[in-house]
Amino acid sequence: MNRIWTSLLTASLMSLTLNANAATLLVGSYTDGASQGIYRYAFDSKSGQITPQPLQVVKSVSPSWLVLSADQRQLFAVNETVQGHASSFSVSSKGEIKPLNQVATRGDEPTHASLSRDQRYLFVANYAVAPDPGGSLVVIPVAKDGKLKDVVQQVRHKPSGVNPERQAGAHVHSLVLSPDGLHVYACDLGADKVFIYRYDGASPKEPLTPAIPAAVDLPPGSGPRHLLFDAKGRHAYLTLEMSAEVVMFDVQDDALLERQRLPLTDQQEAAAKAAGGLHLSADGRFLYVSNRGTANEIVVFGVGKDDGRLAFLQRRSVEGDHPREFALDPSDNFLLVANQKSNQIVVMRRDPRSGKLGKTVQTMSQEAPSDLKFIE
Repeated sequence: MNRIWTSLLTASLMSLTLNANAATLLVGSYTDGASQGIYRYAFDSKSGQITPQPLQVVKSVSPSWLVLSADQRQLFAVNETVQGHASSFSVSSKGEIKPLNQVATRGDEPTHASLSRDQRYLFVANYAVAPDPGGSLVVIPVAKDGKLKDVVQQVRHKPSGVNPERQAGAHVHSLVLSPDGLHVYACDLGADKVFIYRYDGASPKEPLTPAIPAAVDLPPGSGPRHLLFDAKGRHAYLTLEMSAEVVMFDVQDDALLERQRLPLTDQQEAAAKAAGGLHLSADGRFLYVSNRGTANEIVVFGVGKDDGRLAFLQRRSVEGDHPREFALDPSDNFLLVANQKSNQIVVMRRDPRSGKLGKTVQTMSQEAPSDLKFIE
């Protein structure tokens, strides 16, 4: 009998250990090829391994960007197609995803979305490849049951026109909330500006109004893409896609004051300049930035404890093509890269002390991955 109880106890402890190391990885993708939509995988944060067989495949057309609610029981996706859509899903306590509904975003190729802190609105960035009518920012109400309602507000910006091929129209690439949730920052690649809006959840017809100042100017032809605030909201970081640079700002009264701008590559050819996503480590000490094109690298920076300024540390190949997005796992010991054009997810070990990226622990086939999000 003692042996039986010992075996049961050992099995129970092993199960607890496995569960403690387990996380759920969600993968958004483009469905122009073999991909079917959103993939749910098990991820072991001790070994850095993704279980190759998905736990679930949710059919959805090109769900290229994923947004989780604060309690992780709601999932939203933008469907990046001409005449784009946004989709809503419920997430069970076991991580199972169930479609709820879908609405039109009144624009083409939506690439990004964010959720208001009060969970009442989804802000969607319609990138729109075609310059006419170009991209836009839209506001979509979220009902109490999690379903999306029709767009209540749409905003268009004036393009800079500096690059006649890529900036003849507005191209809203991302929408990011301030840490206090009171402002929304719209990065417009076509306008060479980050537009700032005040958010008022109690105004159902016009939740967003221009702030003062209403925008931050970036260098002509630089193409702002993604913005990221630090945990305290004192500093912010921005990728400039077309010039392949990262900008560091001080945040003062919701305005962005540029303090530093650093290149992501030494190469001068335009083909090597395609800055993408950026993420801070959980402790805020390191910033990771992707550069696609012919560079295909993750660039690592140290972050100044007091002033937030960046210091270059490392360039690391993504060992694939076109790192559309990447993510740090919940343990902060691994960095996962979604290599869109080489159809793979690459998992790299990370040193939390130095911030540097080490060896690759896994390369897993995945058709056209575009975004990575964890459910803990």
